[in-house]
Amino acid sequence: MSGALQYLELQRNERPELAEWYDALADLYERKLWHQLTLKLEKFVALPVVQAGDALIQLYHNFISDFETKINLLKLAHFAVVVSQKYAEKEAAISYLEGIIEKLHATRQTRIEEPIVYVKMQIAAIKLEMGAPKECKKLLDEGKTTLDSMTDIDPSVHASFYWISSQYHKCCQEFAEFYKSALLYLAYMQVESLSEIFKLDLAFDLSLSALLGDNVYNFGELLAHPIIKSLLGTKAEWIYHILQAFNTGNLARYQELCKVYNSALNAQPALVANEEKLLEKINILCLMEIIFSRPSEDRTIPLKIIADRTKLAIEDVEHLLMKSLSVRLIEGIIDEVEGRVHVSWVQPRVLGVPQIQSLRDRLDNWVSKVRTALISVESELPDLVAFS
Repeated sequence: MSGALQYLELQRNERPELAEWYDALADLYERKLWHQLTLKLEKFVALPVVQAGDALIQLYHNFISDFETKINLLKLAHFAVVVSQKYAEKEAAISYLEGIIEKLHATRQTRIEEPIVYVKMQIAAIKLEMGAPKECKKLLDEGKTTLDSMTDIDPSVHASFYWISSQYHKCCQEFAEFYKSALLYLAYMQVESLSEIFKLDLAFDLSLSALLGDNVYNFGELLAHPIIKSLLGTKAEWIYHILQAFNTGNLARYQELCKVYNSALNAQPALVANEEKLLEKINILCLMEIIFSRPSEDRTIPLKIIADRTKLAIEDVEHLLMKSLSVRLIEGIIDEVEGRVHVSWVQPRVLGVPQIQSLRDRLDNWVSKVRTALISVESELPDLVAFS
């Protein structure tokens, strides 16, 4: 009997509640059904009872290592990452993962880049936990270079890269970069597979980074994402309402929310430290909402209208317009003599339901005008024919 089967037999005797699992693993191993064995192992290692202690480490060294290069190598990388999380010492976990990378190289198989990047991202995560962000960043840069050179990449590899990237940017308090990376991570994940606590934490972090991130002015994509609903019914629901106010550029609503949720806002040092920046951002979004709400043929706007909506002085409105022009949220010309701005273009946005309803009303109005013009032309058509 091989060492792998002896290990399964020993475990079957020590843990009779898992006897059926060990019997199934032994059967698939003896029949060399590596694909089916891999699928069975995926379910087995996900069991809470198997996750406890160093059971996964023992499973790898006494069983999986016997046939590890015979299974799908990306699946091997998945197993290796799960096992590495059970090491008490981070250096031991890194040493184990580096050994996996050496084994992957030794197989000389094609497309080993995917599993290697996946394993390296776990090393990067551990480095970040150890307080070595520079080493984490180096691994991220290497991973990006490799992924950019590949096609048809497994979603789990992309998800791993963007998750570690988001955590690196979070550590560095780079809000906009975190926001982009975290959204890309979600693009490669099934939200339903994430735990409720994880979704709540990520939804809050995304909301915070959207508010604080430089050049993040489109909140529609986040508000339309299923994960944002995780905030509803929780103590963190206040930030969802603030996002809604920003998305519609509703300054009055934002000021009202700041009073209602004053204690929650003050509990977030980053929001307190960036109070002026937040006010400037919602004023810019208020400006964009003013522009969006006007017909395309009526985009010459008196500065006083903007001043009334934003509660800013005329000179501050000019500064707001210049800021919007500089970050290419709008294109146009400011006429200081006439006290107005002509907007020729506004950055496209992901629209919320109220904005879509407004757009529908404008389209209905346009259709009505076209219909009226058509009826007018048709009524005059006989006279035109007679005249010709």
